[in-house]
Amino acid sequence: MAVTVRGQQVTFSPPPGAVGLIGDMTDWRKREPMPVVGGEPIVLTLPRGAWVEYAWVDAAGEAFADPDNDQRSLNPWWPYPRAAVVGAYTRHPLWLGEDATQKGTAHRLSWPGEVFPGTRRAVVYTPHGHDPARPTPVYYVQDGVAFYRTGRLGDAMDRAAQRGLIPGAVLVFVEPGDRSAEYYLNDRYLDFLTAEVFPRVEGVHVTPSVRGLWGASLGGLISLHLGAAHPELFSRVASHSGAFIARPGATDAAGVIDTTTAGEWLAGQLSAAPPRHLKTSLDTGTLEWLTGPNRRMAALFADHGLEHQYREYPSGHNWVTWREALPEALLYLQGG
Repeated sequence: MAVTVRGQQVTFSPPPGAVGLIGDMTDWRKREPMPVVGGEPIVLTLPRGAWVEYAWVDAAGEAFADPDNDQRSLNPWWPYPRAAVVGAYTRHPLWLGEDATQKGTAHRLSWPGEVFPGTRRAVVYTPHGHDPARPTPVYYVQDGVAFYRTGRLGDAMDRAAQRGLIPGAVLVFVEPGDRSAEYYLNDRYLDFLTAEVFPRVEGVHVTPSVRGLWGASLGGLISLHLGAAHPELFSRVASHSGAFIARPGATDAAGVIDTTTAGEWLAGQLSAAPPRHLKTSLDTGTLEWLTGPNRRMAALFADHGLEHQYREYPSGHNWVTWREALPEALLYLQGG
């Protein structure tokens, strides 16, 4: 067996050619691989109910999938992650049972970029029975294709609305060009939204009652950054595993953005000027390098008495975590 689980102990047995183990337990490439010594298994103690993703590393430092484990993840970036489950990873009730029969409508947009180069794309998802003239909440969702296809945020909204849990909203799934450049505390991203996205959506597909921003990782960072700074535009934010280790202009010599040592600049900004206009949903996995920064951000919101919820999931920085978290964010922001 490639992976065996007994209680909270998970044993990873290395296949031929493996010299190290990476995954949620090493923050993937942000820490050194856990070494394989003498071909012996690596044993970890993990939380009950955890979903942990991993891969093996060969002598050349290349990651490869465990050939003895066919449990794949929802990872859209790499082909090699495999998963181990400590008991049973809890699914959100909204995903259980039949899919909604009253579905929304997807409207696909594309246009030549002006603020950022290249062809820009978005999917505007309107709820079942939507009237564009009726004031309706609208959420601008970063990493649009991933949230639309992998996270299935539109499906979650359909299910919740049909069950009478929330009113429908318009979801604008905005696809990035260079997400690192656009999302890393870049105020030009607001120019992109207001100059290029809003005019193609508002007054055409929706009359906004309120606007929200939604994202994961760097998408969560830019969503909270812009949402907090612009009360005239935004009143709701959902952030999954927000990349809150960030500082404007913090890059290495090669120009790669710093999400490990840059400090928690945004928390300092929000502590000095608490965003009292926002209703915010924050969540994170407990097996990722951003757990601490997200806990501290949630504590800041609690200390200032800001309207928010904060939740944790026994998994890592991945789409399994975010797909299970997004229904609660949706219910919180759209509920009440």
